[in-house]
Amino acid sequence: MVTDSAAAADPTLHAVQQRTVRTLVASQVAGGLGVSAAIAVGAVVVTELFGREDLSGLVQSSQVLGAALLAMPAAALAMTHGRRVGLGVAYAVGAAGALLAVVAAQMQVFGLLLAGTALLGGGTAAGLQARYAATDLAPAHSRGRALSVVVWSTTVGAVVGPNLAGPSGRLAETFGIEPLAGPFLVGAVVMGAGALIVLAGLRPDPLLTARGRGSTVAPVRRRGVLRAGWTAIAASPPAVLGLVSVVVGHTVMVTVMVMTPVHMTHGGASISVIGFVISVHVAGMYALSPVMGWLADRAGRIPVVLGGVLTLLAAVVLSGTAEEGHSPALTAGLFLLGLGWSACMVAGSTLLTDAVAPDDRPAVQGASDLLMGLAAAGGGALAGVVVGSFGYGVLNAAAAVLLAAPVVATLVPACRSLSNTRSV
Repeated sequence: MVTDSAAAADPTLHAVQQRTVRTLVASQVAGGLGVSAAIAVGAVVVTELFGREDLSGLVQSSQVLGAALLAMPAAALAMTHGRRVGLGVAYAVGAAGALLAVVAAQMQVFGLLLAGTALLGGGTAAGLQARYAATDLAPAHSRGRALSVVVWSTTVGAVVGPNLAGPSGRLAETFGIEPLAGPFLVGAVVMGAGALIVLAGLRPDPLLTARGRGSTVAPVRRRGVLRAGWTAIAASPPAVLGLVSVVVGHTVMVTVMVMTPVHMTHGGASISVIGFVISVHVAGMYALSPVMGWLADRAGRIPVVLGGVLTLLAAVVLSGTAEEGHSPALTAGLFLLGLGWSACMVAGSTLLTDAVAPDDRPAVQGASDLLMGLAAAGGGALAGVVVGSFGYGVLNAAAAVLLAAPVVATLVPACRSLSNTRSV
């Protein structure tokens, strides 16, 4: 949206970019804590309070589906009012959803729990679109690093969040609230804080600043945003690869991660041990993301994507062959699951941003998050059925098959180019 030369020559623009990244980092800490605290116990809430293991994947799926469906409204708000409003509203919706989930757990109303966790997806939608907000004013040569720093900042909250399952449960119990609802209560508070941080600190707005310095982006309605996004992606093979990378990486991660607590519960693992393993997984997702950004800028987006695919493959092999309960193999598998997701997400998102015209980027980014969320929601919904019928190992085997898609998306354009060269 702003040329590299303009960004390098304008100290004011550089200062705005630095302030933008700092604000996004602070909001991501709060948002990551809120979402991950709730995710850690979602499946357990269903099995313990409602006695339906076969439906345990639906809570995570509803949260992912909510994030997907809220992606386009957030993108539309960003297009018309800037990133500040889009992100702030999304965090506020997530906080409201967490409160609704507390009420649902207390009253033991399953449908209400799904509605609350769907709205909780607003926190995820905000976190995902925040990574793109970091690129609005970033030069192309450092775009991967800018995006990855915001992804990395989720580490603090996301790693701490699952470990709050025990303490937040005891806190909730002192107020007469169902202990398993404690993480949702924490989520409501910290996501509300994330909304306030964005609304107060993201000034000037990076997208509006970029628009005012030469971009021709015009406000469009939500339907126009979605159509523009799909059109721009379809016209660019690198954009298709970027889209496939983030969609497949996210779907594999969510599908395996959502059923890991249930797999561990079968082996007698306590909620504290489950929280520890999930925190290791989340550390893999976020802690090394700056390294992924640096590699994407230095080695190239596509090599990092393919490295992420190989890492995810190793993860599902380890996890799928691990015994029930807690084991070093399962912990290592969940860490690699997060690490592979990080590579695909950072490099794939950067590739997607690079591959389309600046004015198309907000629409493309929203469309990407929509498809990514829908695919992961479907995978999470099926995960409970697969594990209930065939076992956790089969679920991981299915995830391994899905990983062929980014490889195909990489090879097909190369084969076409080679074929055209030979025909000439």
